[in-house]
Amino acid sequence: MSRIGKLPVVVTSDIKVTVDGSIITFVKGSNSVDLDTKGNVGIALEDNTLTFSTKSDARADRAFWGTYRALAANIVVGLTTGYMKQLEINGVGYRAAVNGSILNLQLGFSHDINFPIPAGVEVSVEKNVVTVKGINKQEIGQICAEIRAFRPPEPYKGKGVKYVGEVIVRKAGKTSKK
Repeated sequence: MSRIGKLPVVVTSDIKVTVDGSIITFVKGSNSVDLDTKGNVGIALEDNTLTFSTKSDARADRAFWGTYRALAANIVVGLTTGYMKQLEINGVGYRAAVNGSILNLQLGFSHDINFPIPAGVEVSVEKNVVTVKGINKQEIGQICAEIRAFRPPEPYKGKGVKYVGEVIVRKAGKTSKK
């Protein structure tokens, strides 16, 4: 049984929540996020607390119970504090710069990589650290994964793009025989 689905989601007073059938709408200022539960779970809104329940005892409904509760909690956290991930660029001549809505990456290729920054996402570069901020946890993670995929860190010298705090297991180089 889901332990996550049992927990209520407490919504702060500055976020307006409406439940219309299987669609939950979260509004804070100009930001609006919808969550469509597709009728798999029951939703109850009392005071400023969202509670989720299973519609039936089917395996799929029990799986969606915890999933939709976690998605709703992520939306509330995104609207209140937001999400942030940082990427570190290591390598001689490897650079990043933000030009308007384009992230320009120089990662050792014969050409620059111009990554378009989606609307609603803020990207900043300070020295060799790229910071990605936004309200959607999934979108922030996807953008960081795409940026990292341009030049993943290699195990011999550690050159490439990695998450801040990520540990790269280093390999020993070749040894000569005498």
